[in-house]
Amino acid sequence: MKIHPARMSGIRTNAAAELLGVSPNTLRSWERRFGYPEPRRSPGGHRQYELGELEALRRALLETHNISSAIQVAQQRGEGPGSASRLLEAFDRFDDSLADRFMEESLSLRSIERSVEELLLPAIELAGEREGREAESEFACRWATGWLHAARRVAPPATRSEGVLLFDSSQRLGSEMLHVQALELALRRAGFRVLLLSVALAQERLTRAMRALDPTVLVLCGSGATLDSIGRLVYSVRQSGSQAPLNEYRSSMPVTGGHKVPSLGDSPTEALRRIRGLVEQPSRSIGAHAPLRAS
Repeated sequence: MKIHPARMSGIRTNAAAELLGVSPNTLRSWERRFGYPEPRRSPGGHRQYELGELEALRRALLETHNISSAIQVAQQRGEGPGSASRLLEAFDRFDDSLADRFMEESLSLRSIERSVEELLLPAIELAGEREGREAESEFACRWATGWLHAARRVAPPATRSEGVLLFDSSQRLGSEMLHVQALELALRRAGFRVLLLSVALAQERLTRAMRALDPTVLVLCGSGATLDSIGRLVYSVRQSGSQAPLNEYRSSMPVTGGHKVPSLGDSPTEALRRIRGLVEQPSRSIGAHAPLRAS
């Protein structure tokens, strides 16, 4: 599943007005008079303003001190720095400092989790979709890996007893590997004990890891697993005595037909929400969730 940059979350009128330093009534009057910033409507009918438009308008207002001039400047510039296309611009310049700055500006508007899902990961997807831009894509992936590792190092210590063991089958630097790292970061920031290991580990090495973490949930990640590697993994987990259920993240099971391994979804926050639900359920046997063939 691809993440598209157009899937940007909006904020409601009061928060948008606060960001711009005006009243909600003033913001609505700008919409009526100038048609900018133009909100979407939520299913419940609430106005939702795009962060990119708001940020572009805020910066233009600081420069012009006049709303009509600021709107003209903001529209000419297009999306603000808190957008995937602007982060892609930094990748195309091979400018890690600029990429860092765009992420910092996003963090002034969004949480780390939203910045990763709405800015970093979509920009990586964009970078990897273009032919003839392999160097830019590799630079983007290496920068993103470093950024996620830095965020992980400053994540607070675990506050929950439950452990989550991620089995990564990613075979090359790319967006899938970064999705796995983003999930690890989200879990750590949510207070879980987390261990990220290769799906191809030998049984004796996996046994020691299982004993150290005593995981509550197992997650298969990445897109490079084979049925044989999953079979060996399930056997090793059973041999360790663990009853933790096995789940997949971002359709990581290498089958085209049906299977019994539950999905955690396609985004870190969706997976985190489902894992929270799993740890509140009674313990289930891994054997019930780990078939070795498609049905």
